[in-house]
Amino acid sequence: MTLIKSISGIRGTIGGKVGDNLTPVDAVKFASAYGTWLKNNTLERTNAKLKVVVGRDARISGPMIHNLVVNTLIGLGIDVIDLGLSTTPTVEIAVPLENADGGIILTASHNPKQWNALKLLNGKGEFLNGIEGEKILVIAEAEAFDFSDVDSLGEITENNAYMDIHIDEVLNLPLVDVEAVKAAKFKVVVDGVNSSGGIIIPKLLELMGVEVVKLYCEPNGHFPHNPEPLKEHLTDISELVVKEKADLGVVVDPDVDRLAFICEDGEMFGEEYTLVACADYVLSKTPGNTVSNMSSSRALRDVTNKHNGNYEASAVGEVNVVDLMKKNNAIIGGEGNGGIIYPESHYGRDSLVGVALFLTHLANKKMTVSALRASYPEYYMSKNKIELTPQIDVDAILVAMTEKYKNEDSTTIDGVKIDFANEWVHLRKSNTEPIIRIYTEAPKQAQADTLALRIIDEIKAVAGI
Repeated sequence: MTLIKSISGIRGTIGGKVGDNLTPVDAVKFASAYGTWLKNNTLERTNAKLKVVVGRDARISGPMIHNLVVNTLIGLGIDVIDLGLSTTPTVEIAVPLENADGGIILTASHNPKQWNALKLLNGKGEFLNGIEGEKILVIAEAEAFDFSDVDSLGEITENNAYMDIHIDEVLNLPLVDVEAVKAAKFKVVVDGVNSSGGIIIPKLLELMGVEVVKLYCEPNGHFPHNPEPLKEHLTDISELVVKEKADLGVVVDPDVDRLAFICEDGEMFGEEYTLVACADYVLSKTPGNTVSNMSSSRALRDVTNKHNGNYEASAVGEVNVVDLMKKNNAIIGGEGNGGIIYPESHYGRDSLVGVALFLTHLANKKMTVSALRASYPEYYMSKNKIELTPQIDVDAILVAMTEKYKNEDSTTIDGVKIDFANEWVHLRKSNTEPIIRIYTEAPKQAQADTLALRIIDEIKAVAGI
C-alpha cells in the first residue's frame, strides 16, 4: 500500500516498509516536517516557544503514533498540549482556545483499523491548504530538520478537559435548544464504532436529557464493522433502534467528523441528508447561503433556494469547502458524507454540532425522523469506486470522459462532474485511498445505479480493464 500524501494529511497502513506505509520512521519524518514548517512560518514568535495541540482517536496504533509525534515535536523545541483520546473537531476547537500555532489529529477517519494518519491544522484550527501541504512534503523529502539542543526542548502539558469543553461550547450555541430537546424525551441508540465518539456523543446526549442506548461505545480501537457510516455497515444499529423502540440512531466515524442517522423504523435517514436537515433548521432561523462539495446531493441546493439563499459547490476536501464558505459568506455548509460545518461554532466538520442542531430541529418539528426525511426532496445516490493499480493513468481517463461528454454541462475543478438535466455523475481520484470514486445521483435509485454502471463500463473501456 502506497503512503498517501495529500491535503487530507499523511495517511497509510501500519507496518511494512519505510516510505510505503505509515511506519514509525514515517510518523517521525512527517511530524518533523510539520514542526519545521511551523517554525519557518512563525518567525515573529522569537521570544516564545511554538505550541501545538495533539489528539488522537481510539485506533490500536494510536498510542504508538501519538508518542512518536509528540516527542518529535518536543525534539524540535515545540511545546505540546496533549489532549490524549479526543476527536477531530475537539482538537480544532482547542487550537485557538489554547492560542496554539497549530494542531495534529492522529486518525485515519473512516478508514479501517490498519490505517492511521496525521491530519494537520493551522493556528485557526483549520486544515492546511494545498500550498501549505506541499511545502511540508518538500521539507519531509529533503529531511531539512533542525532539532533543538537539550536546553531548548519543548514541554508536554496534558489536558483531558477538552471533550467536556467541546460539549459545553455546542450546548451554548444560540440555535441549540436544550430545553426543547429535554421536553421531547428522545430515546437514541448510539454507535460509536469503539472509538472516541462512544464517549463524547453519549455524554452530549445525556446533557440534553436524552435516554441513551450504547452500541460499540468502548474506545478500544477494535472496530466491530467497517467504520465508514454507510448503510451496508450499519445493520446492528438499525436492528437495535427498532428493538429498543428508539426515536432514532446516531452513528459517527472514529474521529467524530462524519454523522449519520437511523430512522425510528430502522431505515437510513441518509448521510447525504444529515447536512440537508441541519441546514434546513439553521436557514429557517438565520437565512443565508450554503456550500457543499460537488459530490454532495442537490437536495441542499433545493433547501437553500426554499429559504431564498445562495448555494455553491466546491471541490471535494474540507479545506476547499471552508474556503468557499468564507467567500460565499455561508452560514452552514459541509459535505454529503455527513459532515456539518457550522461557522458559529468553528470551520470544521463536527458531529456534535450536527447532533445538537438535528435534535433541536426534530423537537421543534414534533415529527418522527422518517417523516422529517420524507419532507425533503427525493434524490438517490450511488457511490461506487474502482480500485487503482500503478499502471492505470487516472488523469487520462478523466480527460477521455470529459471529451466524451463535452456537450453536457460539466466542470473539471475536481476530477470531472457532468450535470445532466435530472441526474449527475462525479468522477475523481480519492485523496485518501488508491481508488477512483464514481458518485451519481438521480430522482430514483434505479436511475442512479444504472448511470453508475454505464459510467463504470465506459471507464473500464477507456482504461482497458
